Amino acid sequence: MAENTKYTEDNIRSLDWKEHIRLRPGMYIGKLGDGSSPDDGVYILIKEVIDNSIDEFVMGTGKTIEVKVTEEEVSIRDFGRGIPLGKVIDCVSKINTGAKYDSNAFKKSVGLNGVGTKAVNALSEFFRIQSVRDGQAKVAVFEKGVLVEDQPVAESASRKGTLVQFRPDKSIFKKFRFVNEYIERLIRNYTYLNPGLTIIFNGEKFYSENGLRDLLEENIDTEVLHPVIHLRGEDIEVAISHSEKSQSETYYSFVNGQHTTQGGTHLAAFREALVKTMREFYNKQFDHTDVRQSVIGALSIKVIEPVFESQTKTKLGSADMGPDLPTVRTFVIDFVKTQLDNYLHKNPAVAEIILKKIQRAERERKDLAGIRKLARERAKKVSLHNKKLRDCRVHYTDLKNERRQETTLFITEGDSASGSITKARDVNTQAVFSLKGKPLNCYNLTKKVVYENEEFNLLQAALDIEDGLENLRYNQVVIATDADVDGMHIRLLLITFFLQFFPELVREGHLYILQTPLFRVRNKKETIYCYSEEERRAAMRKLGVKPEITRFKGLGEISPDEFKHFIAKDIRLDPVMIDRDSPVDKMLSFYMGKNTPQRQEFIIDNLRVEKDDLVEVE
Repeated sequence: MAENTKYTEDNIRSLDWKEHIRLRPGMYIGKLGDGSSPDDGVYILIKEVIDNSIDEFVMGTGKTIEVKVTEEEVSIRDFGRGIPLGKVIDCVSKINTGAKYDSNAFKKSVGLNGVGTKAVNALSEFFRIQSVRDGQAKVAVFEKGVLVEDQPVAESASRKGTLVQFRPDKSIFKKFRFVNEYIERLIRNYTYLNPGLTIIFNGEKFYSENGLRDLLEENIDTEVLHPVIHLRGEDIEVAISHSEKSQSETYYSFVNGQHTTQGGTHLAAFREALVKTMREFYNKQFDHTDVRQSVIGALSIKVIEPVFESQTKTKLGSADMGPDLPTVRTFVIDFVKTQLDNYLHKNPAVAEIILKKIQRAERERKDLAGIRKLARERAKKVSLHNKKLRDCRVHYTDLKNERRQETTLFITEGDSASGSITKARDVNTQAVFSLKGKPLNCYNLTKKVVYENEEFNLLQAALDIEDGLENLRYNQVVIATDADVDGMHIRLLLITFFLQFFPELVREGHLYILQTPLFRVRNKKETIYCYSEEERRAAMRKLGVKPEITRFKGLGEISPDEFKHFIAKDIRLDPVMIDRDSPVDKMLSFYMGKNTPQRQEFIIDNLRVEKDDLVEVE
């Protein structure tokens, strides 16, 4: 067979820039997704364009950026210097072209690889760029990376700067939708990291005066032990506080304005610096977990020509700050040790609060030591026999694997549902964890319950999040329960578990609800799956008189062959998001606490009764 296969010059093919990006989009923007996840490609497209506008602000020009997002189109306008008119087309259509290769023009930029806007151009069905400078404007229009309109330079009375408009290509981003909350989070981070910058998003103004201090104060949704400690230096900014109830660590880390959700060398150094400083200040060798328990921290550094571990820039790989500069580790540790030590000496009341917090964590850890050891042994035994977890081959920790963004853990109820999903899943990226009965309502309970309760202990072990998200094994944690009262109750109990003990999993956009169809409507020629009453009625109108209608009462009723449709390309995921105006403590207290009369009144006031009209065709 091998002898009959010819290998000649005809087999060798060179792709141009846009063909390569469109053929391998994951190399440039991570996972494609449908917009339900904050790291989906459609948001990377927005970020790549805004990054260029941010670089203009950093270089001292353009204090305002206007962002408009409709259902399908994005418009981003800055008032910076504007791209040199003779290079507008090259900058968005030639790889390795851009001013960021000249360190005099852009000293500490995020987008150093000359790919960002080219990827946006290639992956958009419509892409228009306009640059205005020196009273003149240049406009170019592309479709899927192909230049379709090259307007000559013309006189312009508009303010200098750059305008980019694009529509993601629906043949690549199938059925995508923009979630404004994700875009707003991205924009808020930009303003926190660039005090003095104004970003107007769909008419709403975002601005920060105090940088990372504002970030923590506006994002902390629980009681804190002390005011935010805010430290600033050249090329580094730090903000620190401690949660009163949460025992987990929460960090927001950034490099040159890029939100490094996977951390990297800078965050590792920051965590190390916290431990070193506390040990030296209190003159005691505290365990590192006790020092960092309940820390809420933010770190931003600026590095010359940073090296990230992927095109989506979620983890810093750079060891050095720049040529002839100290390592990232040395730079961060020296700054934190000096500045935080000074702060603690000047604020003895805060120092005393932190000391008591560390001592309390130490007592709790020692009390839990025996239980944790037994729980880990139990988890290992169960893992060996594969009773609860059907694992996948790729994990979120596999930083060099292109499919790591797709890794998913489905949490199911019952053997029938887990069996269907297990048979239908992609064994490379999709894992299944099977629940046994309803989980415990863990509101207001201590971390001890996680180790004593078999379900919670095994789920924690499966995710590997006991010590934070650093080793999280799946990018998407999906609650897959029946769409009935019991299924909804299980959803609520699982969400309570994550919010109570691992709120950062929710804050970082990893928790989802799987939407599965309520109805199957079919005739001899066509089958339509419907996720709502409205979709069912539309399907009945389309298929005509008396189609066969099946109401799925549980996931176990859906065959594996059918389930493939709902957990593959056509998967529908609803993100679990924390409302900025609803602190987690108060939200859990209301919905899961002992306030029955108030909750009962709320349910009655919001009760909605829907008519069951399966036989009605409108």
